[in-house]
Amino acid sequence: MGSKRFLTGIGLGLILSLCLACTHQVLMAGSMAAPGEVAVSQPVAGQSDQQQAEDAVAELPAATQAILAAAAPHGVVNPPRKDVRLAIISDLNSAYGSTHYEPEVSKGLNLLPYWQPDLVICGGDMVAGQKNSLTADQIRAMWAAFDREVAAPLRQQQLPFGFTMGNHDGSAARGANGQFTFQLDRDLATAYWTDPNHDPGLTFIDRYDFPFYYTFEYGDIFFMVWDGSSHRIPEDKLAWVERSLASDRAQTAKARMLISHLPLYGIAIGRDRPGEVMANPDQLRAMLERYNVHTYISGHQHAYYPGHRGNLQLLHTGILGAGPRALIAGDRAPWKGLTIVDIDFADPDLTTYTTYNIQTLETVDDEALPRSLRGHNGTVFRRDVAEPTGQGQPLCSRAAGNGVCTDAIRAIGPKIYAA
Repeated sequence: MGSKRFLTGIGLGLILSLCLACTHQVLMAGSMAAPGEVAVSQPVAGQSDQQQAEDAVAELPAATQAILAAAAPHGVVNPPRKDVRLAIISDLNSAYGSTHYEPEVSKGLNLLPYWQPDLVICGGDMVAGQKNSLTADQIRAMWAAFDREVAAPLRQQQLPFGFTMGNHDGSAARGANGQFTFQLDRDLATAYWTDPNHDPGLTFIDRYDFPFYYTFEYGDIFFMVWDGSSHRIPEDKLAWVERSLASDRAQTAKARMLISHLPLYGIAIGRDRPGEVMANPDQLRAMLERYNVHTYISGHQHAYYPGHRGNLQLLHTGILGAGPRALIAGDRAPWKGLTIVDIDFADPDLTTYTTYNIQTLETVDDEALPRSLRGHNGTVFRRDVAEPTGQGQPLCSRAAGNGVCTDAIRAIGPKIYAA
């Protein structure tokens, strides 16, 4: 009897141990992610989509939640994610020497956790320099404010930051003697960006003349940055541009994009004039097309316009800082905004834009923008509008009433490079 009880006890103990072990494995499988993955909460059976969305918002930072709550009842659009997501911002600065930023800057940054971009791109003008009366201490104070208000929050979110220098960051304008007019601005901008504490988190390919000329990569996309803080690129720098774009690293990437402060063509009132755009735009565009550059991202015009010329996409980025401008055609009042770019390598169009009026958080209907803009140095077509061909097809003119062309231009998919 005693031996039977003993054996029975051992058997029950073994069964109980096995059950506990199985239960532990099930619990661990549900709570741990595989190596290299992020553990996430699994949807609860029977939970509605609305409840799941509310739970996701509840995990966001308090500042983000507050913005989303204030956007009720229409909410804030979060477009479908694709292979790579970029958040495009530009022109963050205020008045000369300012160490304060407009509220729309922090609003845009606080929404990034909601959109969860892979990379943030800035079209320049991060500080408010370009005034020779500013002292070194004042310029350093502006970069310290930029670090506190913009760069540090991005580092905390572990978001890589690809940027180009604007004319207010370190202008490349030269005087009659050939020297940089704003050498102090450029020196202190270089000092800020080469400080290891200010690492932008990029995977550099070539730091050729960082932070003015450099290349980096993200998600099979080759990014080039050139110094568009003035209207002309020196010949030696242009030679580097061509060498870099012709490289195996660039040409084997799935897409190529260029970031500049000045655009190729004028699109905004007050900025549609020489010196506010790159010199020799058609020649530069032909070079970029030759190396299959897909998108030219720019700032400076303080107005959003999703354009193209030939096979080159031209993303004129909106502004978050002071001084939004109106387009040279149309009757839309100036506004501030940013753009989320979703990249799908399997899509012949490659990129999808979702642009927000940062003040209302409504999305912008690109089709409500002028079909084309004729500036002083050329015409830019909206990215869904084909360029006219043949004789007798007039280009859209700013004199065309509200800026919407009435000619025979046909709306089709944009002419772009398909990676």
